[in-house]
This record gives sequence, structure tokens and C-alpha cells, in this order.
Amino acid sequence: MSVVFVPKRLRGTATINQETIQRLLEENDQLIRCIAEYQQKGRAVECVQYQQILHRNIVYLATIADASPDIPMEAVNPSGGAAPSATPANKVMES
Repeated sequence: MSVVFVPKRLRGTATINQETIQRLLEENDQLIRCIAEYQQKGRAVECVQYQQILHRNIVYLATIADASPDIPMEAVNPSGGAAPSATPANKVMES
């Protein structure tokens, strides 16, 4: 079961912190690996089930990101590398 599944009576009471987000990202990584494995085995039903959970997690993370105040990319990308918006693929899409 996904870590973001919460009964209706408890929704809105959870605190969102870096640990929760990291757990979701790790769960998404595992879901993607499972989906790829099941695709190789031709088990479509299992793929769809895991894809639904992955989709729910991604939507949840996107909702958190949209609701968060804008923060500088240096805080998100402490390695000092290029920010995601500076990648060539994104620049092509912006044109």
C-alpha cells in the first residue's frame, strides 16, 4: 500500500516534511522497477495496479510542490549543478 494512502478521517492531519517526500521518491523508484519487471514478464494487470499507485504518488508530490512557496533552485539542488529548467530539453520546449 502506498505511504500516501490515508483514511478520510486522517486526511489533512499529516505533516509534510523532507523525510515523507524522500520516502515517496524511494517508493516511486521501487514502483518503477516493479512495473518494468512485470512488463518484461508480460503481466499487464500487475503493471496497471502499480502504475495507478505511482500516478497517485506523483500527483500528490506535484500538489505539494504547487502549494509550496517558491524557493531558490540552489536550495533544491545543493550540488550547484544546472537547475532542471536549464536543461536543453526544457529550453527547446520553451521556444
